[in-house]
Amino acid sequence: MAKKSILNKVFIGVLITLFSSVLFAQKPRTVSGTLINSDGDGLKGITVLLLSEDGTEANRDETSKKGDFKLKKVPPGNYTLEADGGEAGKVSSPVEVSKKNVKLGDISLANEVVDTPKVPESIEVPTQDSTPDAIAFQPDAGKDYILNELSFEIKKMTAELKYLNEEIENLKALSKMWVNPLAIYSKEIIMKNGSTVFGKIVYQDEESIKVESLVGYLIINRQDVVRIVDNVVTEEQAEYVPEQVRDSYTPPPMPKLAEPQYTSSERETSNKYSANCVLMGNISEKKDAQGNIVFNGEIKNIGGRRSDFVKVDFVFRKNWSGETKTLTTFVRGGYHTFDSGITTDATLLPGATGAFELYVPHDFGSFIGYSYVVDWEEYE
Repeated sequence: MAKKSILNKVFIGVLITLFSSVLFAQKPRTVSGTLINSDGDGLKGITVLLLSEDGTEANRDETSKKGDFKLKKVPPGNYTLEADGGEAGKVSSPVEVSKKNVKLGDISLANEVVDTPKVPESIEVPTQDSTPDAIAFQPDAGKDYILNELSFEIKKMTAELKYLNEEIENLKALSKMWVNPLAIYSKEIIMKNGSTVFGKIVYQDEESIKVESLVGYLIINRQDVVRIVDNVVTEEQAEYVPEQVRDSYTPPPMPKLAEPQYTSSERETSNKYSANCVLMGNISEKKDAQGNIVFNGEIKNIGGRRSDFVKVDFVFRKNWSGETKTLTTFVRGGYHTFDSGITTDATLLPGATGAFELYVPHDFGSFIGYSYVVDWEEYE
């Protein structure tokens, strides 16, 4: 029994020793050393990489003021130590980590710079007559690391460029608002009292309209509205104001509408017996089934003489940049035949009234307002 007990103790001791040796062999180790230049001075701030056999990064550290580095928790195995000191040189050295911590001591970059791959002694250096295929290609172990770093930098720059483009678009939108604050609203509401409201219609029914404007929400009675037109802003004419001068910038005044010239240049407006044609009431506006806009009204001659070729010139404002277009319509008045034999039906005797009608075709385009001028001729 005593011999059997002794054998059991010996067997258990052997198992413990083997188990402890296995654990001891798998315990991570530390790889340390010092990077120096050709003068023996330590190199500060250099990244030291420890690459595994497949070329992937296993650990890294940055040298201290004295050039010291320490790579901790390195599993046992074969590695390659690499460091790039720029002008000081490069180093690429194999490292084997086993049962003990690895102390590499001083590593001189200048003495171990590898500019070209070394040719093994067993391979003959090719001459002009030999073929270059005899030299085996040796890949760079840090190539994948450099490619990953470059890919990350490209993605970072792409994200920054996208962000800057979005900021530029936001600044352009704000600049349009500085030049014309009313451009953010889609409707121009013309009132019977002559005023105009720019805003966005948020609600409307048969009796009232709720409008969002610069001064807040307004409730407008439908009976007080003459017409509602689209507030069109021309993109090509939008003026950009730099941010540096926005505080002192004053938008230019609205351009005056070009009024048409009178056909009769010798008209004596001071003569109380001359003709004088004026608009009676308001100009009504409606749209037909084809999308054409029709303007209707009446003209009365309140002067003391006959007026011939009575017409109304409409000047339409197309956009905020001042672009205008003029359309003309003649009054349906009485007939008159001149000595030359010409007959006109646009004559108004003193006190007479004639109606006019102007068709604005659908392809004329939208406009944001209009003005009118009554014109006529006077003959003996």
